Amino acid sequence: MNGGTTFHFIDASPEEALQKAREAADGLDVRIGGGTATIRQFLAADLIDHLHVAIVPILLGRGEHLWDGFEDLEQRFDVESVSSPSGVTHLTFNR
Repeated sequence: MNGGTTFHFIDASPEEALQKAREAADGLDVRIGGGTATIRQFLAADLIDHLHVAIVPILLGRGEHLWDGFEDLEQRFDVESVSSPSGVTHLTFNR
């Protein structure tokens, strides 16, 4: 992409994908992109140190559920919530 951003798509476990990403990043930050299923896999494997979720006020009840089964996240992360005037709420999870 313009600016030097490169995306790599692989078929691997979260642990394998993270290891390859760290090697490719050569000491720089690694960011995980994907949908709910991808994020859930990395959370379940306890491989996330920082997570930013933007919640937009729309009709709920459709799609995949991000939080089901992760009732202990508040014990694993410091959680901060900030609401913006537009109605979007930003949740930040930090180790």
